[in-house]
This record gives sequence, C-alpha cells and structure tokens, in this order.
Amino acid sequence: MTQQACTGIILAGGESKRLNNVEKSNLLVGDKRIIERMMTVFEKLFSEIILVSNHPTSYLEWNAIVVKDIYTKRSSLTGIHSGLFYTRTDHAFIAACDTPFLKMDLVKVIVQHVESGADVVIPRTEVGIEPLCAVYSRRCLQTVQNALEQNHLKIRDLFNKLNVKEVPETVLRKMDSGLISFFNINTPDDLEKANRMINENGHQTASS
Repeated sequence: MTQQACTGIILAGGESKRLNNVEKSNLLVGDKRIIERMMTVFEKLFSEIILVSNHPTSYLEWNAIVVKDIYTKRSSLTGIHSGLFYTRTDHAFIAACDTPFLKMDLVKVIVQHVESGADVVIPRTEVGIEPLCAVYSRRCLQTVQNALEQNHLKIRDLFNKLNVKEVPETVLRKMDSGLISFFNINTPDDLEKANRMINENGHQTASS
C-alpha cells in the first residue's frame, strides 16, 4: 500500500506531570519542537493528516485536520479511537507526539507491509511491540470503542481480538539502524538525552 492511501495521525494531546504539564508535542528538541519534526515527515508522506488534541487552537498553523477526543478517558487508546473515527481512508499510520526522531523511511516500510486482512501492522523489536508507531485499519474502530466503553484501556489487550501483522527488527533496522524512531520523551532526563543526541549525532537524528 502507498502512503497516499493512508492517513497520518499524530496523537498530539499528551501532557506530562514530569515535564511541568507541557504538551509533549511542543517540547523543544534542538531548535525545533517535536511537532515540527514529526510534521516534516508526515507532510512528505500523507495527503491527509489528523492531529488529535484537546487543545486544538495550539495547532492552527499546521495543514492538518485537528480533532478532539470523543471519549474523556485519559488514555492513548482514546486518541487512537478519535483518529480512526475521523479518518477518511481505510488505514491510518498512528504515532505518538513524543517521538522526535521518527524517520520517514521507517514509516514507509511499516505502511508498505499493509496487506489484505491485516487489522494492525506493528513494529516488533527485541524490546517488544510499538503500538504507537503502527498502522491501524479503520476496521479496528468498533473494537477500540468497545474497549473504551468497558474501561479496558491497554492497547496491547486489543491485539488478541484483531489480525496483527508484525514488522520484524531486521527489516526495521535497514531503515533506521539505531531504531531511534522509537525513542520517546517522558521525563526531563529523556529530554536532556534527546538534546544530547542532537548535539552529538546531528544529521543521524534527522527525520529524513
């Protein structure tokens, strides 16, 4: 499947008490906000982009559809539900807003692994699966909604109800040798490490 047949969704509403309640997408890594870094990738890949945020006016500068959560439960699953609800394509690549080093080639290879019958296409490394850097079919919407209504908020619990295709680490490393696309920021230490990576590695942490 091509990227143009897929919507790009960024879950942009994440806040962190450990980061002074700042929206993660607006954190500066190097001289750019994370949302800028991610949109650089998404704008090159997807004709439709959806940002899920409960502070939509923070994202008016971007050429994207900005939507709010439909359910009020604080969970990434809520964001997945809203993104899939509003998407107009059969599949969507969904990423969290705290991954500053997401590489375009890695996104491409995940999307290219979409096949008929697969509800989810998800990367797997030796650390485990990456549910917030994966493709979801819109067929997942009802399953996700059922989980939210039953207060089952763990994304991984969905997968025994869905047809899941994994993209192995050997394939992923061909596109991102250090797997830095999966580096995410949850704490001040993570933010410090990200900036250190920029200073030390420069172009190797670029999105392209």
